[in-house]
This record gives sequence, C-alpha cells and structure tokens, in this order.
Amino acid sequence: MQNIKFFSRLIFLLAVLPVGLANAGDPEAGKASYMACAACHGQNAEGSPAMKGPALSALSEKYIVAQLEKFQNKHRGGDPKDTAGLTMASMVMTVASAEAKANVAAYIASLESTKPATTISGNADNGKALYGTCAACHGADAKGNDLMNAPSLINQHDWYLVTQLKNFKEGIRGTHPDDATGAQMRPMAMMLADDQAINDVVAYLSTLD
Repeated sequence: MQNIKFFSRLIFLLAVLPVGLANAGDPEAGKASYMACAACHGQNAEGSPAMKGPALSALSEKYIVAQLEKFQNKHRGGDPKDTAGLTMASMVMTVASAEAKANVAAYIASLESTKPATTISGNADNGKALYGTCAACHGADAKGNDLMNAPSLINQHDWYLVTQLKNFKEGIRGTHPDDATGAQMRPMAMMLADDQAINDVVAYLSTLD
C-alpha cells in the first residue's frame, strides 16, 4: 500500500514539474552550436539591427526551444513578407535535434542580458497604461511567464518589438493553425489601435530593466 502511495506521488510530481527540467540542456555543448547563430544574433545574443536579429539573452530556455520548434515546423517564418523569419526558418536546421535545441537554449540563457539602444520615439507614460493588458501574460515587470508561454520583453530591441507587433496585427505571424500561442497573441496586438500606440507601449518597455 505504501509503495502505491509512493508511486502515485512520484507520478504527480513528474506531471507538475516544469517541462524544461526534463530536457535540461548543456550550456557548454550549446556554445559550439550557437556560433552559427552569432552572425545574426551577436556573440553574446545581444541582437543585431543590421542583420534584423533580435536579442535572445533575456529569453527563457523554454521559450527559445519553443520558437526553434515553431520555425522547424513552419508554424512561424513561412510568410513571404517575413524576410527575417524566412532566413531563420532555414537556419534552425543547424540545431535540428531536441538535444541540440536544449543545449543551445541553455547556452543562450547563461549569457548576460544588456539594454539595447533606443531607436523608436514614443510616449512611455501612455505606453504604461496600454501595457496593463499585456501584463496578464508577460508580467508587470515584463520579464515573461513560462507557465503562460509568454516571453520576456525586457532588453529587447525596440525595432524588433514594433516589427513583431505589426506582424501579429497584419497576420504575418500567429495565423498558422498549429500556432496556438501565436493565435493567443494576435488579438492582444490588435488592441493597439495604431502605429503610435505600438510605439508608445514599446517605449514603455524600453524603460524597464
């Protein structure tokens, strides 16, 4: 009887453990794989405006792996208007296996996140009010929530955030039938009425650490 209770509790614990713990990656192994990513995302995953590569270092391992899988499965990066996404969709095959994805995500997550330069002009005070809706998933501090599949938004390039919000609004991202989290994000982006609202909320995000 005690054995049954033990195994029942063990099964329960395994069921509620975060998914990332079951597939924890090796940062050292991931470092070598990341070299192919550095050309667009920077040596320290700080991003590259010239290559249209976003910063990655503030993102969680779970989110990074999920996005790599989306690109591999054509759930993201398949729209002809998404030139950067199309490039990324071809590059993800350098980390095709589950182990490789976990390793490179672990390496990226080990890097220090830095604040990029501001390039977008917006009203941060207005953006703070607009961000109230976003906070339900991304957190009041915009550091993300893995349980909600919501990425961190801090220390991300403002031009990238603007681009992605527009992509969601225009149906370039989040419309694939198998992209459940993208489908959740799209109506949230639609709540930003115009380009000024997008710039304002991104300006507010740029003030956060």
